[in-house]
Amino acid sequence: MTDPTRTIDCTHVIGPTGSLGAQTIAIKGDAIAAVTPSKSAAAEKLLAMPALVNAHDHGRAVRTSSIGADAMPLEIWINYIGLFPAVDPYLAAAMSYANSALGGAGTVMNHYTRAQGLTDLPTEVAEVARAARDVGIRAGFAVSMKDRNPLVYGDAGPLLAALPAEARREIEARLLKPPLSPQDYIKLVDDVAAAADSPHFNVQYGPNGVQWCSDELLQAIAKASERTGRRVHMHLLETKYQRAWADETYPHGVVRMLDNIGLLSPRLTLAHCTWANQYELDLLAERGVTITVNTSSNLHLHSGVAPVPQMHKSICKVAMGIDSKALDDDDDALRELRLSYLLHAGTGFDLQTTRLQALQQAVGNGRFAVTNVNDGGRIEPGAAADLLLLDWAALDNDGLRDDLDPLHVLYSRATRAHIRELIVGGRSIVTDGRVLGVDLPAVRAEVLDKMRAGMAANAGMIQALAALQPGVTKYYLDMPCC
Repeated sequence: MTDPTRTIDCTHVIGPTGSLGAQTIAIKGDAIAAVTPSKSAAAEKLLAMPALVNAHDHGRAVRTSSIGADAMPLEIWINYIGLFPAVDPYLAAAMSYANSALGGAGTVMNHYTRAQGLTDLPTEVAEVARAARDVGIRAGFAVSMKDRNPLVYGDAGPLLAALPAEARREIEARLLKPPLSPQDYIKLVDDVAAAADSPHFNVQYGPNGVQWCSDELLQAIAKASERTGRRVHMHLLETKYQRAWADETYPHGVVRMLDNIGLLSPRLTLAHCTWANQYELDLLAERGVTITVNTSSNLHLHSGVAPVPQMHKSICKVAMGIDSKALDDDDDALRELRLSYLLHAGTGFDLQTTRLQALQQAVGNGRFAVTNVNDGGRIEPGAAADLLLLDWAALDNDGLRDDLDPLHVLYSRATRAHIRELIVGGRSIVTDGRVLGVDLPAVRAEVLDKMRAGMAANAGMIQALAALQPGVTKYYLDMPCC
């Protein structure tokens, strides 16, 4: 139960205009009632900031590096995800959402590109929604939709023909399942929404990406989104190979094509846009599209560095995602915030954005993209009581100056280890490294036990993927590329 009233005395509060100094935050129900100068001489050594947002993720319970999916480009890495054994969807989601909360994210987008498949999808997603509710985070949920290019961006026939017979059988059985029709995909999203949608769990259309979705499917999604008002969450131009494929397939421009079919709107979130050009960014900004930048994931998968300064120049709405692949594979949203800012802010005196602006964009744009509610995500009266409280004494453990800008300290050294409490909607969901709504150690133990038991069935697929990798590598190295 949420306490009807609560006050928190803080050494520092990061408000809409920057550091407010020592303040008392009053929470009533699920909202901030007041923010006033602290009169307590014994104010706790806390830094209060808006709870962070992971605006693009895939809800994986276990790190992909644990199944050997690491140190390789997306185009081969993505096939390794099939090695994860199916487990109870509630437990998997609870583990994923709890890890996100421990990393400082109170709002999380889940592009559900791999279902557990133990029941029909609406029943499964209802369990995912229950896990989000128990952990206490706000969630967006995009239903995976794809109907072309399941193996490579083009004809996979020669690649399959070159495989040993056993490897080919494994690949075809695991990775080449027939897709739904566009109409059936739209109905599936409606069914999932009927089973799971709520004010704290926003169901969205989730086309995996243009290279994986036919024009007919994308057109059906654009029409359905316009009709229902439901958001769309999609990957775009994540890698240079996707850029090359898009330029060949859509010589007049892939982003222009998306605009022509009505998909570009404020209802659309695009993950990555790592290889987008200035014209495309200008058009995305004009249409009000949100771009979620996934800095660590791009580095891990050798996808490149997103043109964030150009996004700022175009006045794009930019959010922050972790993409289930944080720098240390640990869902640390604070470290992701710092890395993304330092890598993309600019050089020398020519900075494209300030630390405060980067924080406000990551939280404000991210909350809208995930929840479809444009409430800003700031610490001010009337705002949702979504707060991240950090241990200021541990952050400033040198204690040499009492006039340090807490934003500078935050961006210099804050990690998940400094989190004292995460509050979402006035409810404390993490305290001193412990998730309050679920027994995470027990959940983790059960998930890993089931996954370890299930890995025995993957021996053939592991060998098949090893046989597939040289052919996929050659396919893309031979592709005329940017």
